[in-house]
Amino acid sequence: MAITAAMVKELREATGAGMMDAKKALTENDGDMEAATDWLRTKGLAKAAKKSGRTAAEGLVAVAVSGGKGVAVEVNSETDFVGKNADFQAMVAKIANAALGVNDIDGLKAAEIDGKSVEQTVTDAVAVIGENMSVRRMAALEGANVVTYVHNAAATDMGNIGVLVAMTGDNEGFGRQVAMHIAATNPAALNEADLDPAIVEKEKQIQMDIARESGKPEQVIEKMIIGRMKKYMAEVTLVNQQFVVNPDLTVGAAAAEAGVEITGFVRLEKGEGIEVVAEDFAAEVAKLNG
Repeated sequence: MAITAAMVKELREATGAGMMDAKKALTENDGDMEAATDWLRTKGLAKAAKKSGRTAAEGLVAVAVSGGKGVAVEVNSETDFVGKNADFQAMVAKIANAALGVNDIDGLKAAEIDGKSVEQTVTDAVAVIGENMSVRRMAALEGANVVTYVHNAAATDMGNIGVLVAMTGDNEGFGRQVAMHIAATNPAALNEADLDPAIVEKEKQIQMDIARESGKPEQVIEKMIIGRMKKYMAEVTLVNQQFVVNPDLTVGAAAAEAGVEITGFVRLEKGEGIEVVAEDFAAEVAKLNG
């Protein structure tokens, strides 16, 4: 039986499956819509698609290092309970290791683990565990030495926040202290040069508007802005922040004392930037029955 585009569209709308999966289901079942739907459910594809609209803001951030390259990967789930699941943690660890061989999130999704793509592996896990999941972000960092730290660890090298620090030298203990500092303070950039100029200009304009409210002369305001922007840089750039281990020193000064130079960092926090919409139980039941 010839499989038409209209048939594929109908099955996709009924199950939420992808176009190629819907076409394959119809082909395997001679165009029988009901049998194709059952086929998709058996494969877990319809179930995974139906759950894809639910917010996945929990999960884990995992880190991995090989040679002079480190990666941090965020894999999300709907509930914190899944983040404690041993099978989910094992999958996340494999995904993090796969990330060492790619350069971006698209490459990671296409990368293979255990003979399947990462994307297919996650889809299969959705069908087994019963929650929406996604490989949301990855970040890579290279340097002479890359040190990792995981905050609120759920298992080895994975937890709520993953940090990578690249530096010269091999003072791993100091590097770990810096990584812990980054987890706590969440700096916007390594130094002033790495800050987005638009962000700096916006902050400067805000500070000028605040200063003008005081009614002081422009020449006084200009001097005020110099001081305020210096304070701003000390708050948002890593090397200029007060080191949490020793507040008498900036992170940059502490690095110099330790005989190293920090050349870069990455900080990923689970669920960062995801808007979670709260729904009451009645609304959830109504949605499921809709």
